[in-house]
Amino acid sequence: VIPSPFLSLQKVTVSGTHTFFLYPNANSGMVRLSKNDRNDWREGIGKTMRVLFWYCERFDWTCAMKTLEDAPDAGPAENENSVVAFVHIEPDDVEDGSSAETKLVKNSKWLARKWEITQVVLHSFTHLGEEKAEVTRAKALLDRARQRLENAGYSVVQTPYGYFLNLVIKTRGHPLARVYKEF
Repeated sequence: VIPSPFLSLQKVTVSGTHTFFLYPNANSGMVRLSKNDRNDWREGIGKTMRVLFWYCERFDWTCAMKTLEDAPDAGPAENENSVVAFVHIEPDDVEDGSSAETKLVKNSKWLARKWEITQVVLHSFTHLGEEKAEVTRAKALLDRARQRLENAGYSVVQTPYGYFLNLVIKTRGHPLARVYKEF
């Protein structure tokens, strides 16, 4: 059950960088939502980041169509024995205080440990939800996740950002070969 004050939650951004949430309070007008309350609200109302993880014995690509004019040239790649994260990033995922990046990293590491591998592929996939984050902020989140995984000892590849790709996917018929997460 979603507490009724959260149904009329208002998002406020100050100076384009600081975001906080307000909800109506009968005694004192609008009240700032605490981080814990915000997490409860997000869990009750809806998740933001969506990720479809695959364990792939093979995950290869070639670039099919450029979708961003300023995307750098990119070539094909071949990957074996990888956890591939198809990541849909929504606007709230790139806001200050969002835990989505950390959860993406932790879930990638968890699944890689289950398969006893260290190869992770991050793939921007904006087809798992209705809204999507602004391009440069979404790319920056993936870049930070990549760096954090590399700092933890994982070998990480990102698919070319700003392209539709031709994919070759080979996976196993196993319960952990495809895992969907929302956070």
